[in-house]
Amino acid sequence: MSEKTSLIPLKLCQSTNVSTEEVWQQLRCAGSDLAEKEPQLSALVHDVLLDRESLGEALAARLARKLAREDMSREELMPLLVSIFTESDCLTVSASADMMAIKERDAACHSPLEPLLFFKGFLAMTTYRVAHHLWNAGRRPLALYFQSICSEVFSVDIHPAARIGHGILLDHATSIVIGETAIVEDNVSLLHEVTLGGTGKVSGDRHPVVRSGVLIGAGAKILGRVEIGHCAKVGAGSVVLSDVAPHVTVAGIPAKKMGKANRPAMDMNQCFESGLI
Repeated sequence: MSEKTSLIPLKLCQSTNVSTEEVWQQLRCAGSDLAEKEPQLSALVHDVLLDRESLGEALAARLARKLAREDMSREELMPLLVSIFTESDCLTVSASADMMAIKERDAACHSPLEPLLFFKGFLAMTTYRVAHHLWNAGRRPLALYFQSICSEVFSVDIHPAARIGHGILLDHATSIVIGETAIVEDNVSLLHEVTLGGTGKVSGDRHPVVRSGVLIGAGAKILGRVEIGHCAKVGAGSVVLSDVAPHVTVAGIPAKKMGKANRPAMDMNQCFESGLI
């Protein structure tokens, strides 16, 4: 990443139009409908949502059900997670923004309830947020524990020290890897098998910086301290080893300019726009 671009201020968990209370009410409404229409899922919906008093408590309940194991039981996980979501309102704000981002960008998602109950990309991102909170609080072994369990359960490996904004879509999510010093700004969409990795044994800042509005296609590998500029697009299967300018589409091995990009993270358009920049 060049000295000039490295000085651009980061957009991490900045203001959002998403209201946590409105999302909570949408979840409860959708949950009531689901519990009535699908009796087989009624117990799950009540335990995760309808019997809970807040979004933070609901997130804690869902993660406790998914992450519990012999190492740490659900009875141990639940109070720990509730305390974390209670301590940090920004976690529920970020989760709300993530849920609405999925609903708006993923044609397969019809309500914010679906990510909460069924989408491992959302659950993996929420687990990362818990781990990141613990990492910053100095509880690093416990943060690494959550990273490990997230990798096992959701096939998503995000180091708890990575810095990630909100409004994030991990579409399908399987085999996403994000390294320790990576930075991902707000409103980014990543598809499955994306790697934001380092190269060799370089220490310090060695992972990519992904600016807001970026779309990274399935299987893309972005390696080293390179910067993917605002609203850029990386084509599926590409290998990126150098900076990508804002509003540019790149693809190939190694990745080269293929055309323009407008608002790829929002539109989820995987095609190459015409016109080289």
